[in-house]
Amino acid sequence: MPTFTAITTLNAEAPAYALSEAMENMTPEPTGVGVFEMEDGSGLWEVGGYFVEAPDDVELTLLAQAFGAKTFIVSELPEIDWVAKVKRDLSPVEAGRFFVYGSHDAEKLPQGRVGLLIEAAMAFGTGHHGTTLGCLRALDRLDTAGFKGQRVADIGCGTAVLAMGAAKIWPEPVLASDIDAIAVEVAQANVTANALDGRVTCLEATGFDHPDLTAAAPFDLVFANILMGPLIALAPDMGRMVGQGGYAILSGLLVEQADTVLAAYTENGFSLHHREDIGDWATLTLSRN
Repeated sequence: MPTFTAITTLNAEAPAYALSEAMENMTPEPTGVGVFEMEDGSGLWEVGGYFVEAPDDVELTLLAQAFGAKTFIVSELPEIDWVAKVKRDLSPVEAGRFFVYGSHDAEKLPQGRVGLLIEAAMAFGTGHHGTTLGCLRALDRLDTAGFKGQRVADIGCGTAVLAMGAAKIWPEPVLASDIDAIAVEVAQANVTANALDGRVTCLEATGFDHPDLTAAAPFDLVFANILMGPLIALAPDMGRMVGQGGYAILSGLLVEQADTVLAAYTENGFSLHHREDIGDWATLTLSRN
């Protein structure tokens, strides 16, 4: 069965969401509609719909005009087994001593490396993205320099790959939290697949807002691989929850956003320990003064 996409962009959030609601009433009806803020600093919002029948060009044109959007681009997607494609395309990733792989590549785990198993169906957070890769390298760099985390948290954990990396090299338990309940389920599945039950605890929480996180503070290392806005909002809490001499590893940042985030954390008691840029993405390792 073919799948069609119809995608446009707008200059503001409110009309983008209004357009997405209007698209829900189209004929043929879309199977799904999404709204996303572009992460390239352009200030644009993308609205896209998926259809099992070709959408009506006239209706799309009228909707674009009504909400001040650009002309919709309609495409037919090829029929692809996406999980099989991911398995073919996502080769293992090496990040310092860490080796992130899918079960289809289990035989490739080198001797002496720290293996992190992430299934292909849970592809975001496998280490291929510059943000995850940067965070794992930062973790490896701290450990190599002699730092040993005793109270570690992964805020906005996604697949929990960072929490699992810490749990595999250090003996103390790690807390992994995410605002999204489905992400927490994915994280727990990965924890179980890596035989880390009891070593990594997965929590549903907004930032540090969970009694288990509060009880475990102050932390000596916190990961936060999210986006610029949430990272800036988290800075005051991070200043309170990371103990003196501890570290925060931050990513989810475009290179041009890093200085803005660093300024927010400097105001809350942190200083830059290390920065690594991988492609368009930056990873900041900050020390708590």
